[in-house]
Amino acid sequence: MAKLKTTFFCQNCGSQYSKWQGQCSACKEWNTITEEVIEKPEKSNWKTPTNTAKRASKPLLINEIDTSQEARLDTQDNEFNRVLGGGLVPGSLTLLGGEPGIGKSTLLLQISLKLPYKTLYVSGEESQKQIKMRAERINPSSSNCYILTETKTQNIFKQIESLEPDIVVIDSIQTLHSDYIESSSGSISQVKECTTELIKFAKETATPVILIGHITKDGNIAGPKILEHMVDTVLQFEGDRNHVFRILRANKNRFGSTNELGIYEMQGSGLREVSNPSEILISQKDDDLSGNAIAATLEGMRPLMIEVQALVSTAVYGTPQRSATGFNAKRLNMLLAVLEKRAGFRLGAKDVFLNITGGITVDDPAIDLAVVAAILSSNEDVALQKDYCFAAEVGLSGEVRPVQRVEQRILEAEKLGFSTIFVSKYNKISLKNTVIKIQLISKIEDVVDLII
Repeated sequence: MAKLKTTFFCQNCGSQYSKWQGQCSACKEWNTITEEVIEKPEKSNWKTPTNTAKRASKPLLINEIDTSQEARLDTQDNEFNRVLGGGLVPGSLTLLGGEPGIGKSTLLLQISLKLPYKTLYVSGEESQKQIKMRAERINPSSSNCYILTETKTQNIFKQIESLEPDIVVIDSIQTLHSDYIESSSGSISQVKECTTELIKFAKETATPVILIGHITKDGNIAGPKILEHMVDTVLQFEGDRNHVFRILRANKNRFGSTNELGIYEMQGSGLREVSNPSEILISQKDDDLSGNAIAATLEGMRPLMIEVQALVSTAVYGTPQRSATGFNAKRLNMLLAVLEKRAGFRLGAKDVFLNITGGITVDDPAIDLAVVAAILSSNEDVALQKDYCFAAEVGLSGEVRPVQRVEQRILEAEKLGFSTIFVSKYNKISLKNTVIKIQLISKIEDVVDLII
């Protein structure tokens, strides 16, 4: 047997060192460097079946490469399909991360139970009876989902060879360990080794593999950063456990856009797909209240109507407070400065609080105009019309700037019953015969005259 070689890795960032030292030179963390095994025996966990002849790779002209696209596997979940770019790609490796208790295992178990393909759900964290109890709550009947509780990769691959599943789900990669690495589960060398073997299995058999990954207190995937480079897709499952809504984002996707967004509602029977996000992002109220404005924003290819709430009040303490939830606080300060300089509103001695309803965070600059409208409405204590919405960026000189794909925003607002949408006059709009009124404005002073 070959002599085992060891080296030192930082458990925080994965940097490698030839000897132990107190502080990691890369991430500046203390006491995170531990000794790990780096050489293993030649024997591998996953081997290509002996009856399969593997051809050696040879260079091809790019024009000779077959471009016929392999059909994706439909997960029977429209939100999950949208974020992936249309479904699971055969042979792909997908990593799903999120806070503890946010619903990662529930989401993948729910998808596994609905899939029309033979699925192997491998859990290293729960027993089969525990998973069965949760499965009965989500979807009592399923004839394609197999449950395996195992953490040793050698045993998992034996079951995979005998079962030959179409899709494999691993919950979670940090619980797996290989006999060929002399370190504990979750360590850098174990995570790298187990992921490497799963990648080899996925690519050689064209079987998609979905991994659940733990995250650190900073919100990053636990383990070495190379883990995110190795997989094809990295998904982030976000949300506040105090709210019922969950958001699925793609931080990396080799087969689709990283701008797509999936929204779920946590219920007693599992996660419900939210096909119309505006139903959860806009408050249902009968009274006209000041400080509320509706913005037309985009997440990927999906238009969303979100509600912006503002509260402007006289500062009780010496220094006025500026607080923003779901919106960039520095951008809020900029918009307040523009209102004071260009529109003459004295907001320097007032507290300003801003909130994006639904618990989501929005980076789209097209909601600037809605933020301004909400602040003005609260400051003057005048309620805006319920059927008004806004889609424009505000510049430092007070000009109202155009935004991309404005026609898609207008059509979404029209579909949801809004009567007027405020956009920049510099947008090129080719829509004709629209029911919704398109109000074109060029500077922030025009907004003040129209809504106050």
